[in-house]
Amino acid sequence: MKSLALTLLLAATLSSSAQTAPGVSSYKYFRVGAPADIHVQPRAGYALMGGGTDLDEAFRWLCGHAGGGDLLVLRAAGTADYNPYIQTLCHLNSVATLIIPDRAAASEAFVTTAITNASALFIAGGDQARYINFWSGTPVEAALRAAIKRGVPIGGTSAGLAVLGEYIYSAQNDKPNDKDLNSDEALADPFYRQVVIAPELVGIPVLRDVITDSHFDTRKREGRLLVFMARILASGKTKTIRGIGVDERTAVLVEGDGSAQVIGQGEADFLEATSKPEVCEQGMALTFEPIVFYPVRTGTGFDLKNWRTDETGATFSVRAGQISFKPSL
Repeated sequence: MKSLALTLLLAATLSSSAQTAPGVSSYKYFRVGAPADIHVQPRAGYALMGGGTDLDEAFRWLCGHAGGGDLLVLRAAGTADYNPYIQTLCHLNSVATLIIPDRAAASEAFVTTAITNASALFIAGGDQARYINFWSGTPVEAALRAAIKRGVPIGGTSAGLAVLGEYIYSAQNDKPNDKDLNSDEALADPFYRQVVIAPELVGIPVLRDVITDSHFDTRKREGRLLVFMARILASGKTKTIRGIGVDERTAVLVEGDGSAQVIGQGEADFLEATSKPEVCEQGMALTFEPIVFYPVRTGTGFDLKNWRTDETGATFSVRAGQISFKPSL
């Protein structure tokens, strides 16, 4: 049986590669498990993973929403190393990885068919600028949005988490030798070169008016998330902006109705603002207040639809680029 499965896997990989004309960059497709997709009834859900070492419980939750069908990992670069990891954790018909490295690949019929047939989707970490540059406005974006409307569950970690909200920190102006955008740079100048906000890619209803960030506590990203929120409010595109910052080895598991649970080793921070920033201009330090803040610990729930939790809230204020904090509402 193993030799037959390997033969089928190699045949699928070779046939998919052969669909692209010579000299044109193409997708790569790797699959383990059954060679053919099956029809199941998945259950909507959204696994917001904060990055770092992968969290087994979050993947089991995502697999549980797949209805025993076929989980597809999406990447713009990288390997198929998620396949054996997820296959070991979950009882699924198959696990596959689809690498979509350019806009030409994002227009291939095989690529959109693979997304359409998936019972669950997971967007890996990496560089979210590639996801925006390669997938936005292509059949891949259309297929992802259609999958969400059908109730297909989706998860993402790190860069994969960044592209799940309605607003996306896209990192599109990052240069090859740039370090990650840090909070001090963003707070000192909300229009700093690396602060680029892109519109949504996936279209998750309960993440409307939301921007996400990962590696939140480890990389001290509170300040830059506040800048993202300020920029969005200042643009006039919405009157309410919400942010979700997720620590490493932590996940927010969101059901289709917006009820969520935080799991893992850290916490998730939920922020909300409804007033435009007082100062949000190029070359000037940010002044922005108030921002309501709920730090939600592992094992605690959060209601995304009503933006409420049993945890005690707090407030952030930013004046001339300096953050102050009031511990309770």
